[in-house]
Amino acid sequence: MTDVVMPQMGESIVEGTLTKWLKKPGERIERDEPLFEISTDKVDTEIPSPAAGTLAEILVEEGKTVGINTVVARIEEGGAAGAAAKPVAAVAAEPPPAAAAARDAAPPAAQVEAPQAPEPAGPLSPLVRKMARELNLDLAQVKGTGAGGRITKHDVEAHAAVQSQPAAPAFAPRPPAVAAAASSAPAVMAPLPAAGQAKTRIEPLSTMRAKIAEHMVMSKRTSAHVTTIHRVDMTKVARMREQHKAQFQAAYGFGLTYLPFITRAAVAGLRQYPLLNASLDNNNIIYHNEIHIGIAVALENAIVDLAARARSRQLKPDEVTGGTFSITNFGSFGSLMGTPVINQPQIAIMGVGTVDKTPVVIDDAIAIRSICHLSLSFDHRLIDGALADQFMTKVKQVLESWSEEVL
Repeated sequence: MTDVVMPQMGESIVEGTLTKWLKKPGERIERDEPLFEISTDKVDTEIPSPAAGTLAEILVEEGKTVGINTVVARIEEGGAAGAAAKPVAAVAAEPPPAAAAARDAAPPAAQVEAPQAPEPAGPLSPLVRKMARELNLDLAQVKGTGAGGRITKHDVEAHAAVQSQPAAPAFAPRPPAVAAAASSAPAVMAPLPAAGQAKTRIEPLSTMRAKIAEHMVMSKRTSAHVTTIHRVDMTKVARMREQHKAQFQAAYGFGLTYLPFITRAAVAGLRQYPLLNASLDNNNIIYHNEIHIGIAVALENAIVDLAARARSRQLKPDEVTGGTFSITNFGSFGSLMGTPVINQPQIAIMGVGTVDKTPVVIDDAIAIRSICHLSLSFDHRLIDGALADQFMTKVKQVLESWSEEVL
């Protein structure tokens, strides 16, 4: 029997939310075949099976958040078919009474179709239960449109709107007072909301968005954030990129962006100033002997294979762990500069602005140059402003004097 555990998806990650099982108890699974999906503040991804065999039992149901290394399932190696009976019993819940409608239902894998059951299909989110209480709705009367018939907040809103919609009279003449007021009203009036239309829309944060929010607040609470911004002349890099981009596209199948150049320059800076590649553990400085650059996923073909698999939830746990320094490229969306939040437990993060052709003064003459603004958010508990600027100066020097061949 092989235990399947919740993996650690980053140094600062201590838990994960199991969002979906891709196999049912009793089904055959191969080693490295996707078994379940998880969500953390870093990534939504599929977790592969650690062994081949039969999924014997599921110990953690969909939607539950558990700590890393928690056993979430077990696999019977060899694929004995008789194992199917055990896991169903392990995750099935006794039919709850009608009065317990506010509790979480059993996970979809253990549900049995029961058209006459008083309870709605699928587990109910806390938001749905709260909306139902506030609107005094009977969820048994609400038709679910989510996965497996699950009731979503949109189903609740739609049902409430129908319930509150008054029956339209056959003929409803306008009262004289209203007609008189209309004659003196301005020519342009704000349209009235349709009957039964809600003034607000409530939508819960996705698991990943909630984890990101939690991680960002924790980072702000932990580190003394300071940001320095340097203007970098990217003209030599731009010329090198223009010279090789067609050949690069033909050789590798994707475009050559500025990010590889900036990453290379950052590595040079981290080698010269290794404190930027360290982390802080209470009163101890942890120096990392290796440099691992973390790249924000929302990049245009940055590290194409990793970015594509991150968006399609194909990243493996060891591909989102071990980062010692991060780069985020908000310039791909047109931003000139920004002040990114440090990715804990790292000590700094560099932001990349857009590269624009800009008139600048060189030797008392105006020239058109490709300019980019690089920002460095650093933890002032460990890094002083002078060291941060020395690091950025090194990065700037590498980029402005670029001479390395691309291919």
